[in-house]
Amino acid sequence: MRKILLVIILAFIISPYKLISQNINIEKLDQYIENARLEWGIPGMAVAIVKDGKVILSKGYGLRNIKSGKKVDKNTLFAIASNSKAFTTAALSILVDEQKINWDDKVIDYLPWFKLYSPYVTENITIRDLVSHRSGLNTFSGDLLWYYTNYSTEEVVRRAQFLEPKYGFRENFGYQNIMFSAAGLILEKVSGTTWREFIESKFMKPLNMTNSNTSVTALDLKANTAIPYHVGIDRKPVAINYLNWDNCEAAAAINSSVEDMSKWLIFQLDNGKLNGKQIISEEQIWEVRKLTTPTPVSKTAFNGNPNTHYKGYGLGWNIYDYNGKKVINHGGGSDGMISKVAMIPEENLGLVILTNDINYLPSALTYQIFDMYFANDDKDWSKKYLSYYKSGLEKDAKRSVEMEELRVKNTKPSFKLSEYTGKYTDITYGSILVEEKNGKLILKYLPTDGLIGDLNHYHFDVFTIKIRDLPSLPSGTVQFKMNAKGIVNSVKVDIPNPDFYFDEYNFIKE
Repeated sequence: MRKILLVIILAFIISPYKLISQNINIEKLDQYIENARLEWGIPGMAVAIVKDGKVILSKGYGLRNIKSGKKVDKNTLFAIASNSKAFTTAALSILVDEQKINWDDKVIDYLPWFKLYSPYVTENITIRDLVSHRSGLNTFSGDLLWYYTNYSTEEVVRRAQFLEPKYGFRENFGYQNIMFSAAGLILEKVSGTTWREFIESKFMKPLNMTNSNTSVTALDLKANTAIPYHVGIDRKPVAINYLNWDNCEAAAAINSSVEDMSKWLIFQLDNGKLNGKQIISEEQIWEVRKLTTPTPVSKTAFNGNPNTHYKGYGLGWNIYDYNGKKVINHGGGSDGMISKVAMIPEENLGLVILTNDINYLPSALTYQIFDMYFANDDKDWSKKYLSYYKSGLEKDAKRSVEMEELRVKNTKPSFKLSEYTGKYTDITYGSILVEEKNGKLILKYLPTDGLIGDLNHYHFDVFTIKIRDLPSLPSGTVQFKMNAKGIVNSVKVDIPNPDFYFDEYNFIKE
């Protein structure tokens, strides 16, 4: 008896959470999730948790389609966006295991036409660099090249050579969707098949992810598919159309459900095994989860969450510590949808959260679930993150007021509207077209089928712009400039938002 007691005491000393970690109160969590969803005003969401190879929660909340009143369930499809990146690095891991590639192989060995901002970077950038976000390019730089455009993946990657770096090569973290697209092209070149076919044949079919797909073109919006929504400051949801992201598929194209993603989590937590068979070697599972590109933890961030001391990026995964445990996770964001996947491999614990609105709740719920697991549930992470979110909405509203206050009243355009019209071209992006219709100017992004903005005079030669059919994008500005001869010769577009840099392009009139 004394020996048994000693073992119990030692278990607490060595791992104080082990004996209480099984006690997530699912009923309590279930109610918390629904209350949080309502408080945030999110139309619909789904959550799944896996532990020790079993699904302990898999459930939908709210509506997948407000108009029809259809509810979300565990099989409802959502866009998982950047959570697709881990599938891409898992696919590349298979090629590494087969000795067809190495993480430190140079990109130009597979894509001889590949170029970036410097000959040195072009010659030395590796596959590892592509998928660990250390190319030197800024976070989201160039994303407008694929967003809503008709450019192929290769054309998008080719145009990236004109993007200007923000950091030195391998100096800093810069989240890069286009570099992941380049990695997807390498996957296709080496495997002799498409990225889509590789992902479906190696993962979705073997894992029985029967509802998941790799393209918006495979979605049936009348079936069990969540409709994306923009819930603005007035908290009134507006439905958003799915956009085709096939030209950025290796970074963000997968659609899935929490039921299917649970299978992906179990596979990951079993270190790449499926039914006892090693699909990806444990060596490569470990490799993609190594911290490759560190990201700083500020004092403010640490004070707000003292359980996290370091953060960084591996290969297709974000990495940080929490309660002394290593967390492997990633977020995903598309028009009207936010997702989260997180794992604590040491605890054989994983979760997935899918929502059909832009919000911070998946991150908040991740911490809430972890705290419940570790019996540290004295915080309300949803309320904390909701305060951040509301502050952001207030700043957006304040910005609109400030724009009106800064407007110089009673000014007129320097030119007739017809003198602003014409085709303007940027070497990186391509062309835009400014036209006059019914006494108003409109601006069309020509590489797209529908990125059109309505212009209204603001002051002098600056006009406001609002992109049609994209309520998630705020109003911005279009500034026309003239040359020394007094002729309009260039235009700069700026639509402030957290994901796309409209202002990194300089359009010159042809």
